Amino acid sequence: MATMTEQLANFEVVTAGEVERAVQIFRRDGFVLLADALTADELQFARQGADRVVGEQTGAIALEEANRGFARYSFGQQIQHPEWAQLVELDPVVDVVTAIWESEDFVCSGAGGDYSLPGAKIQHLHSDIGDCLNDPEQRIVLADLPTPFIVANFPMVDFTRENGATRFVACTQRNRQRPPALEQEPEWMRQSIVRAPAGAALIRDVRTWHGGTANTSQQTRVMTSVGYYAPWFRRPGELAPCMPPDLFETLSERAQCWCRDLVLDE
Repeated sequence: MATMTEQLANFEVVTAGEVERAVQIFRRDGFVLLADALTADELQFARQGADRVVGEQTGAIALEEANRGFARYSFGQQIQHPEWAQLVELDPVVDVVTAIWESEDFVCSGAGGDYSLPGAKIQHLHSDIGDCLNDPEQRIVLADLPTPFIVANFPMVDFTRENGATRFVACTQRNRQRPPALEQEPEWMRQSIVRAPAGAALIRDVRTWHGGTANTSQQTRVMTSVGYYAPWFRRPGELAPCMPPDLFETLSERAQCWCRDLVLDE
């Protein structure tokens, strides 16, 4: 089994609290790997929720009907559950997000993530947001703007080459081109795998090209997430209320502000 140093050798890992360095890497690469974003208790709680929902979804949806390809599932919106709501205000992550936008006036888009079961195949490279500006003259596209939407992903297990760790292509967040098709993808892109430890956070500009890899292990590779819109950006039709008021009341004042568009009416 590879050591932690070997698993993370391809990418610099920033220690929680090294905000300036994290922001530098994020702005350069379109993502940054932040160690120890979750405490042991927070990770255990997140795993409990993730395992419960994985069991519910896989019990109801056959592997061949999974919504991201064979044995590959998206959680969908899960902010209504406390295991995901806790992710909204993790100081190591929020400190970096705040520094990127130089403001706390952002908005939580919700929480979810994805998982792949043994047998899942490699996924094509993609961005998680299309061009929503629709400039008829194509003078300005979303890739021309500063970061509009950040997602923090949290591995629930150590991500390895065998269990389907995600690959990220650095410096593609401002790229106007489309990612190459899977059969045209160069080998170096296929090897851009972020082998992250459980409890870390991968903070990313959602425009950055990425894709899951094949899960050749016997382990379910689970990743939870939380998302934030920039103070000046909203994704049309995305903020649907779903958080119960009693869960909303457990959040801090600033987390309530971030989640104000997600709470259900009494």
